[in-house]
Amino acid sequence: MILSRSLARIGRHLLLGAAALAALAAVPAQATMVRLHTVLGPVDIDLLDAEAPLTVANFLGYVRSGAYANSFIHRSMPGFVIQGGGYTWADAGGYAKVPAGPAVKNEFSSTRSNVRGTIAMAKVDKLPDSATTEWFFNLADNSSNLDRQNGGFTVFGRVTAPGMVVVDRIAALRVVDADPRYADALDNMPVMVMPTTAWRRENFVMIDKAAELPARESQTESDRVFNYIEALYPQYAAPASPSSATFDGYYYRYYAATNAYLGSKNGQLYYLVPALSPDIQPLGSMTEWLSAAQAAGY
Repeated sequence: MILSRSLARIGRHLLLGAAALAALAAVPAQATMVRLHTVLGPVDIDLLDAEAPLTVANFLGYVRSGAYANSFIHRSMPGFVIQGGGYTWADAGGYAKVPAGPAVKNEFSSTRSNVRGTIAMAKVDKLPDSATTEWFFNLADNSSNLDRQNGGFTVFGRVTAPGMVVVDRIAALRVVDADPRYADALDNMPVMVMPTTAWRRENFVMIDKAAELPARESQTESDRVFNYIEALYPQYAAPASPSSATFDGYYYRYYAATNAYLGSKNGQLYYLVPALSPDIQPLGSMTEWLSAAQAAGY
């Protein structure tokens, strides 16, 4: 019954979650959102399409090509940044560099500073226009440092509040020098567990895939709420496949990992865990949930 009680708690704590998110700046309606499916939960990123168009296009090119599938976070500097986009892992062949395309022109602007919760492009020292595949999340306000060196590091998106919870989980992991052969590239790598013999997938902070979420204007209100709950409570609602469907008047998603459902009907949000109870349980009004989702950028 632990799962059932915990899910019920979601509804009771809705207003607390909404209050915490109210401090976020409003997200432009046209912003593209990308979800990184990490082993510790989804990290959702609102891209700054209009403010950094070349950088966003560069990042989306790698996302759409599947270049970040089976990649991993390879650098963690607690209190500073965590970095990814550089390496993929295959159990049969170990790790390899993400194939890089042409470098993108630096689009740094002081109106998009390297503050906590932003994502920016990594690049080669003393080469401002050298960014390709690698990016990093700012764990703190790094503007006094990263805004002032190498032409400034281009911020091109902002992580949602639920996504930053996952980013902070990653930043709290143990850091090791994974492979001296890669010089500075893997000398501060976060690990889930230390290897007992050789490196395996379960040792890494894996990103199974990166994918765009549908544009907000094309989503139903229920889908926006489902996306928000998936980000807020990945332990109960790991992102679904296939996506939303309808049955008996409900619009719903199914979560195979926990054999659970989220659904909406007649302005209310519900969940169902058949293994625990045959009864559909209410989680509150869609109006409240949509307000919280919208405050978080969904």
